[in-house]
Amino acid sequence: MGAPPGAELRSAPRYALLIRTAKIIADGREFLCIIRDASATGLKIRLFTDLPSARELAVEMMTGDRYPVELVWQADDFAGLRFPQEIDIERLLDESRGAYPKRKIRLQIVLGGVLHSGGEAVPVVFRNLSQQGACLESEKWLLMNELVRIETGVTPPLYAKVRWRSHPRYGMIFEHTFGLEELARISAPLQFAQALEQHARGIRQGPSAEEG
Repeated sequence: MGAPPGAELRSAPRYALLIRTAKIIADGREFLCIIRDASATGLKIRLFTDLPSARELAVEMMTGDRYPVELVWQADDFAGLRFPQEIDIERLLDESRGAYPKRKIRLQIVLGGVLHSGGEAVPVVFRNLSQQGACLESEKWLLMNELVRIETGVTPPLYAKVRWRSHPRYGMIFEHTFGLEELARISAPLQFAQALEQHARGIRQGPSAEEG
């Protein structure tokens, strides 16, 4: 996009060769990324998919802190982001604080599946997904620490235990975790498909229709 890689970071001291997991939020769609360089004025990130055009772009850290950003350049698997105004870089890098200290990044996502429990196969809907677990909705009551199998059609079969419950929502922890890149590759197409479905629904309903 015009500026050479790294140009947006040269105006301020930077922390180089970082490895910080984060997510990019592009008009509500969420994509995993890794922060490699950071300064008070911008970031260099590694991507797992091309960023879509977006009116609003933000980066969210593992702590839950969210920062609006502007895309300056994108080349191969990397991109340069600029903050609209300088930020507290020490705060951004401190993963021990914030609303969710050191919690794995969760992607807000809608994904259908079939849960196998007690000889039954019931439909479920994922509401978020991380490397270690997920939040899903199930009309079937599940037991604490119950081990279940979930099939989604886009992931390998998932074996998970119930970690918390507030029926119909359940927090699940996976027996085998996803690798970061594996989760990124699985989730990115779902974000694009979900955005297209929402757009098509909006066209069908028209501007005065109420959302369900």
